Amino acid sequence: MEKEITTFITYLHNVKNTSINTEMSYRRDLDKVRKFMESRGIHEVSNVSSQDLKDYVAYLEGNQFAAATVSRNIASLKAFYHFMMQEGCVTQDLSEQLKAPKIEKKVPEIMSPEEVIRLLEQPCGDTAKEIRDKAMLELLYATGIRVTELITLKNSDVNMQMGVILCRDRSKERIIPFGAAARNALIRYLDGTRDAMLENKASEVLFVNCSGQPMSRQGFWKLIKYYAKKAGIKADITPHTLRHSFAAHLVENGADLRSVQEMLGHSDISTTQIYANMNHSHIREVYAKAHPRG
Repeated sequence: MEKEITTFITYLHNVKNTSINTEMSYRRDLDKVRKFMESRGIHEVSNVSSQDLKDYVAYLEGNQFAAATVSRNIASLKAFYHFMMQEGCVTQDLSEQLKAPKIEKKVPEIMSPEEVIRLLEQPCGDTAKEIRDKAMLELLYATGIRVTELITLKNSDVNMQMGVILCRDRSKERIIPFGAAARNALIRYLDGTRDAMLENKASEVLFVNCSGQPMSRQGFWKLIKYYAKKAGIKADITPHTLRHSFAAHLVENGADLRSVQEMLGHSDISTTQIYANMNHSHIREVYAKAHPRG
């Protein structure tokens, strides 16, 4: 199955223009299937039976994998089998019989404006690291972009005059505005701090670490955890918490879903709809403004 999985991933990359993260996710899911089948002495896709696939799903459920994980694995199998049918590697799509478990949609964790302000005000010193951290946190909350999108932004993606960033992935790009707080933090970072951190190295990346290299996801996660603890925030804050807070603040205060969908980069508006379906009375009680840092 190894060869077929690699061919499938190559197809996703070259034809479907999927992101690296998507390809890695498919690879992880299908490698689990491959190892399960190999433990049964099955090495070819054509030798997998419908019962083998059912047993694999039962194995996932029996090992307490979350419903969302089981559902994603089934989706990966369906995509893989669809490709196998397309390529003539199998004569029957055995994945059609697989049913994903029902997933209870969780209400996103969001922060109050007071918590957001406390978090964003933690990096307040004059060191290069704090100036950079301030710019990263302000921009993340100002635009609602994903952490991967934040750390891969290029210097040329920022239009300070227009007050927008160009955010792109493999298949599309979107323009997102940012407010005064983020603009001021970026100006301070770009006014000498970034060059000092680069130490005469050439780089297109907007945010760099203390060695002049691009920031990593892990590095930024540690950064946000550190400032959350410093701010006295007891909740488990992640970069995605700021993304959820950005969206919830806007929707609760009248922003139309289509605009929020565009800014977040959601392909389906039903994903954005969750912010409108949240407990409005609770949100109204906690959130006073659509974007208190704008």
